[in-house]
Amino acid sequence: MDVTGYNINKEPLAGLLGEAGDGRSQLPDFQRGWVWDDEHVRSLLASISLGYPVGTVMMLKAGGEGLRFKQRPFEGAPPPDHEAADRLVLDGQQRLTSLFQSLRLDRPVRTRDQRGREIERWYYIDMQLALDPNADREEAVVSLPADRQIKRFGRDVLKDYSSPKREYEEMLFPLSKVFDADAWMVEFQEFWQYDREKIQFWNTFNRQVVRRFDQYQVPVIELGKDTPKEAVCQVFEKVNTGGVTLTVFELLTATFAADDFELRRDWEDREREIHAQAILSGVANTDFVQAVTLLATLERRKSALRDGTDEDRAPRVGCKRADMLRLGLSDYQRWADPLMEGFKNAARFLHTQHLYDAKFLPYGSQLIPLAAIMTVLGRDWEPHAAREKLTRWYWCGVMGELYGGATETRFARDLPEVVGWIRGDGPEPLTIYDAEFAPARLLTLRTRNSAAYKGVYALLLSEGARDWMTGEESSIQSYFDESIDIHHIFPQKWCGEHGIEPARCDSIVNKTPLTARTNRSIGGAAPSEYLGAYR
Repeated sequence: MDVTGYNINKEPLAGLLGEAGDGRSQLPDFQRGWVWDDEHVRSLLASISLGYPVGTVMMLKAGGEGLRFKQRPFEGAPPPDHEAADRLVLDGQQRLTSLFQSLRLDRPVRTRDQRGREIERWYYIDMQLALDPNADREEAVVSLPADRQIKRFGRDVLKDYSSPKREYEEMLFPLSKVFDADAWMVEFQEFWQYDREKIQFWNTFNRQVVRRFDQYQVPVIELGKDTPKEAVCQVFEKVNTGGVTLTVFELLTATFAADDFELRRDWEDREREIHAQAILSGVANTDFVQAVTLLATLERRKSALRDGTDEDRAPRVGCKRADMLRLGLSDYQRWADPLMEGFKNAARFLHTQHLYDAKFLPYGSQLIPLAAIMTVLGRDWEPHAAREKLTRWYWCGVMGELYGGATETRFARDLPEVVGWIRGDGPEPLTIYDAEFAPARLLTLRTRNSAAYKGVYALLLSEGARDWMTGEESSIQSYFDESIDIHHIFPQKWCGEHGIEPARCDSIVNKTPLTARTNRSIGGAAPSEYLGAYR
């Protein structure tokens, strides 16, 4: 984004809250709901009353051609008069909503107490405490229940502030009147019969507290309407470090919603179907969108090449965040259904590799290119020769440990290279060429945190590993019915007694698939002792 793509100005708090009230400023749909509790609201009001800075607000100028989001008004604001907002709030939502509800709405604020229970509160300033130089300003900010009565055990009324007369008498100024304080001041002075000391007291309070709200200036960073989507995503993540991370899925949800497509609901339906397969239970919404992006960019590149575009100038295949953010609704709708079949075929393939459960899946990330490959191949993956090639590519990725960390570039290579190789149109994929595995690595594979560890376990199953007690070969049925897992061959107790170092004892070379019942029967004996009992 060009450095001239944003402005930094100071704007009156009253004006910002006015925009929130009439809809000129709204929230993009990816913003989370308002969640601040009573203590946070009181602290914020205290800071404003002292003229202290409370942070910068970041706005996005609405109306850009390629940047359309579904919008919603601030919580508590009436339906907007404007069809579309002039600006969208990227950072500062919690502060602006707190101030809007407590200062602009003439009704109690719906917030939460320290235990997270929903409560309704009116906010006041104890005028005498606010002018006490030795008092804590936060203690001067008072929150009262919706009926403005303080009760004991929820029944006996201890103090009642439910009428303006009681406010004047107790010297409590309602912050909902802070931008229209003159009318309250007239009634206050009339109540005290224009007592000179009370008039002077009000003038001091007005000067030191009320005017600070009216004169308060908020630093506002305004991003231009031509700001690219990827910049919005990155900026939102940087400034909302204490909030919810804005994923590509959330941003696309807001973008597609502008065309009346509910991406979240669409994914929820697909998620149930995908997660019905245990091996696919770890597939997330961003994984699905990433696979869709691979397919859409591959189709885009092929179309450009067919039209005669030079290979170096044709759109590349990609699935990085910037590629995903450029995904159009038509792209998603074009590929979402075929990809569902791709994931189902990916599960079928993984079952043939004796991988049945997501917790034993070496790389969840490798499912993304695998599902995309299956989608493009259709039934072309089913012949024996095709399966052999697919199997070789898959296990080179696992045992070569090539899918940890940033893998988007590899995904983008895998899709065209594996498809072309299987169909006989291209050379061996780079993933196969890049794969290396040193035998000494086996002694360092000790926990399921390692993809290669899970890979060796699956390969043991695929090679026909049998349970020592039952003699049955591992299969899908026995895998689930008999609770097969990977267990020590030489038990830890035996290794400890014979001076075998823990690292060697726990390595994959000392483990094999066994049922839970068989593992319990081993105890602390060596194989030379317990195997004889199973014959």
